[in-house]
Amino acid sequence: MKIAIAQLNPIIGDLVGNSQQILQAANQAASQGANLMLTPELSLCGYPPRDLLLNPSFLQAMAIQLAALTTQLPSDLRVLVGTVKPNPEAITNGGKPLFNSVACLYAGKIQEFFYKRLLPTYDVFDEDRYFTPGEATGVLLMPLGDGGLDQELEIGVTICEDLWNDEEFWGRRSYAVNPIAELGQIGVDLVINLSASPYCVGKQKIREAMLSHSAKRYHQAIIYVNQVGGNDDLIFDGGSFACDRTGTLIYRAAAFSPDLTILEFDPQSQDLIAPEIIPTPLADSEPEEIWHALVLGVKDYVHKCGFQQVVLGLSGGVDSALVAAIASAALGAENVLGVLMPSPYSSDHSVSDAIELAQNLGIKTQTLPIKDLMTGYDRTLETLFANTHFGIAEENIQSRIRGNLLMAIANKFGYLLLSTGNKSEMAVGYCTLYGDMNGGLAVIADVPKTQVYAICHWLNQDHPQIKIPEQILTKAPSAELKPGQVDQDSLPAYEVLDEILDRLICQHQSPEEIIKADFDEQVVQKVIKLVTRAEFKRRQAPPGLKITDRAFGTGWRMPIASRWSIS
Repeated sequence: MKIAIAQLNPIIGDLVGNSQQILQAANQAASQGANLMLTPELSLCGYPPRDLLLNPSFLQAMAIQLAALTTQLPSDLRVLVGTVKPNPEAITNGGKPLFNSVACLYAGKIQEFFYKRLLPTYDVFDEDRYFTPGEATGVLLMPLGDGGLDQELEIGVTICEDLWNDEEFWGRRSYAVNPIAELGQIGVDLVINLSASPYCVGKQKIREAMLSHSAKRYHQAIIYVNQVGGNDDLIFDGGSFACDRTGTLIYRAAAFSPDLTILEFDPQSQDLIAPEIIPTPLADSEPEEIWHALVLGVKDYVHKCGFQQVVLGLSGGVDSALVAAIASAALGAENVLGVLMPSPYSSDHSVSDAIELAQNLGIKTQTLPIKDLMTGYDRTLETLFANTHFGIAEENIQSRIRGNLLMAIANKFGYLLLSTGNKSEMAVGYCTLYGDMNGGLAVIADVPKTQVYAICHWLNQDHPQIKIPEQILTKAPSAELKPGQVDQDSLPAYEVLDEILDRLICQHQSPEEIIKADFDEQVVQKVIKLVTRAEFKRRQAPPGLKITDRAFGTGWRMPIASRWSIS
C-alpha cells in the first residue's frame, strides 16, 4: 500500500485556497499510485483558527467546502482531511460545540470522522475553549487486495497531542488517557498522526525521539505529518517524518517548506518503506535553524496579511541589521526599504554601517535626519519642561519621532513596518512605546541579544553574500539617545542578562535558584523588577515570531496590574 504525506501550508480561513492545496496534492499523489493521503491537523481551515470557530457562518462554510472537496478528489484515493465537526450532544451533556476532527474522504463521499482525544490548553494552545475530546481513538479500516476485499489494514488515526502522553518517555502523564498505548493494546498495523505542531528551537529532536520511543515500545510504525508555514506569531516547521516499528527514523520531509512524499507499507511484514532519501536534520546549527524559521515567518506573515513590501528603521545596530537581512531573504531585496534617521547623537559609523549593510543586501534606503524635529519638540515643550533635567522623556521623544516617520511611510505607500527589538529588550522594557516598538510585526522579539549576534556570525560565515558589516558586530550596543550612551549603562552585560532571563522565564527558576547559580543578587533582583514592570509595554507590542518554548506572545498570559513579581 502506498501512503502519501502531504505537508501543506494553509492560510487560516482560506477554505477555498486550502481545499485547492489538498486537491492539487491528491491529484499528484494519485498519479503516483497512492492509496491513502494524509494532510495536517485542521488542514481545511488552517491552524490555529481560534475564535473563527465561534462564528456559525464560518463553520457552515467549512462544511460546504468539505462536501465540495469530496466530489473533486480522485475516486480511488482515500484522503484524510483535518476539519471540525459539530458536537450534537453539546447542549445536553455540557460539552463544547465542536470536535477537532479528521474526515476520511473516498469515492465522492465523507466515509467517516475521527476525533482528537487530548486537547492541549498550555502555552499557545486553548483547544478546550472550542472542542470536546473524542471518547475513543479511531481506527481506519483500509481494504487491501484485488477489489479491496481480501484484507483490511487497521490504521490508528491520531491528531497531534494524542501522541504526546507517553508516560514512559516523559516520566509523567499529563492526561488520564494514552491513545498510543490503547492502539498498542488493540494491535493496529500502523499509527498515523496528523499534526499542526508549532516550531521552537530543538522541538524536532523531541518529536522524533518521542515517536521513535513509542514506535519501538509498541512495535508499530508511525507516520507523522505536520503543517508548515507561518500563521500570525506561530511558525510551523513541517519536518514530517516516519519511524518503522523498531523506532528507526526512515524518512523526514523538507523543513520550512511544503512537501509531498509517497511511502510504502507492506501489510504482511508490517515494514514501512521510504524512498531512497537520507533523513537530514532541519539545519546544521541552531542559528541556521532559527534563520530559516524567521525567514519563513516573515514571508508568510507579510503575504498572508496582504502586503508585498516592508519598511524598517536602519540604526547601524545589530538588531536592525539582522531584521533587514531576514526581510531581504524572505521578500526579495527590492521589497525592503531601510530608513536612516540620524540625530545629533548618532555616531558617524552608525550611519556608514547602515549604508554599508544596505549596499550588501541590495535594499533601498532613505535618510531622514531628525534634528529639526527634535528642536520643534523642544520648543513646544519648553515651558512645560522648564526647570527639569534632560532625561528619559527627551530620549524617548527621539525614538517616537522615528516611529512616527516610519509609520507615515508605511501608511503612505502601503508597506508593513517591521519592528527590530530583540527578546532581551522586550523582557526588561528597554524599548520605547510608540517609538521603536511601532510596527506590524516584531521579527526578532523572541530572539535574545546573544542569539542575534550568533545568527549574524553564522550568516557571515555561511552566507558571505549577505555580509553583516564587521563594525556592527564588534561595537558596543547603543540606543544613541544621548552622548556616549551604551546599553550596559542601564543593563547587565547581555551574556549575563540573557542567562538570567532564560532561567527566569523559560526554566521558571526562583531568585534563590538563580543566585545560587553564581549570579549577583542585586543584578538578579533588578532584572526581575524590570521584567515585571515591563508587562504593560509587552501587551502593546506588535505580534512577535515565536521561536522558543516561552515567548512573549499568545502563550504569555501575565496580568498587567499585579503586585506579584514574575518570580
